[in-house]
Amino acid sequence: MNHIYYCKRCLYPSSKPDLWFKDGVCGACHSFDKRSHYDWKNGPQVLREIIHQNKVNPSYDCIVPVSGGKDSTYQAWKLLREGYNPLCVTAPTDQLTPLGRKNIENLKTLGCDYIEISVNQQVRNKINRHAFFNVGDIQWPEHVLIYTIPVHAAVLFKIPIIVWGECPQREYGAGKPEDATLKYFDRRVLEEYGSLNGLRVSDLLNIDGINARDLYFYEYPAADKVEELGIKGLYLDNYFPWNGISNVTIAQSIGFQTYHEPILGTIANYENLDNYVHGIHDYLKYLKFGFGRATDVACNLIRRNLLMRDDAIDLVAKNDGLFPSHYMHKSLEEILNAYNISMQQFSDICDEFTNYDLFQTTPSGELILRPDGSPRLLADFSCVSN
Repeated sequence: MNHIYYCKRCLYPSSKPDLWFKDGVCGACHSFDKRSHYDWKNGPQVLREIIHQNKVNPSYDCIVPVSGGKDSTYQAWKLLREGYNPLCVTAPTDQLTPLGRKNIENLKTLGCDYIEISVNQQVRNKINRHAFFNVGDIQWPEHVLIYTIPVHAAVLFKIPIIVWGECPQREYGAGKPEDATLKYFDRRVLEEYGSLNGLRVSDLLNIDGINARDLYFYEYPAADKVEELGIKGLYLDNYFPWNGISNVTIAQSIGFQTYHEPILGTIANYENLDNYVHGIHDYLKYLKFGFGRATDVACNLIRRNLLMRDDAIDLVAKNDGLFPSHYMHKSLEEILNAYNISMQQFSDICDEFTNYDLFQTTPSGELILRPDGSPRLLADFSCVSN
């Protein structure tokens, strides 16, 4: 990669995996523009018909995957408000924070049944470690389980409809242009866009003693079981307007708690509050692709006219890619200890996965984006459509 270019509207770079551009504008911005012209009046009735036509379990209308975060709190609240009886299902995070637990407990008070499916923590720690060393993603187990466990629950309780929140291919612009109209989440979407980084569940067999029984919940349920029940993963943002910012306001009004300051490496205090390893994941993301969580947040704010692009450039420059010395109140060293990873090993892996096409090192050893990777310098770059 000789250079990167940036969306003319937001700050997403061409180095973002699976991002497409047209006329200098990224897929996420194009999708947002299209959705601003949607006629939403039929959405609630369409959702009602789908749920009614596919209902099998007499007690529950659908499954809602929840983490206790702002968006899943909103999802549960919205479906309850629409008169549904959802079963809320949580796939636990890698290292749950106290604030994350508080927000889960708050979600339980909204008026719905709730289950949490935990996996063998010893095996999970082994997978965290293996994924960190081999694909540079310490959060890999969570990226798999948040998608597979709700489907397992759907099979177990015979609830065919799973209602996710926003479609990531729309909200963040990943995938092919046609994926911006995705209606269903299924195995293909998981395998193509589920942040597996080329590591398959089957690759974990015999790694540090891991066997097939240990991987039951990591595997997507058998195709015949999914097809027999007719499981469909819907996106709530196909039926109702989606706004992650207003979701915060609604969630707070029903008990969701934010952090007392912006999370290190971001410009927000209202997301990714449940898992101590988020900071490690976001830092490696920055080293691999030249942007981090601050960029994600800024882009969402820019699209909704809540942040000027020039102001966002300054905020991102000050916050993206900060070394994750701590996450919330927990030190990096303490977080790594759970996986028997030393600070030196962490440094070595960071160096291994750094994309030096995007970065250069100063005489003092500081890692900075190369000049042609500066959003300010490339603010008016005319992107080539692809």
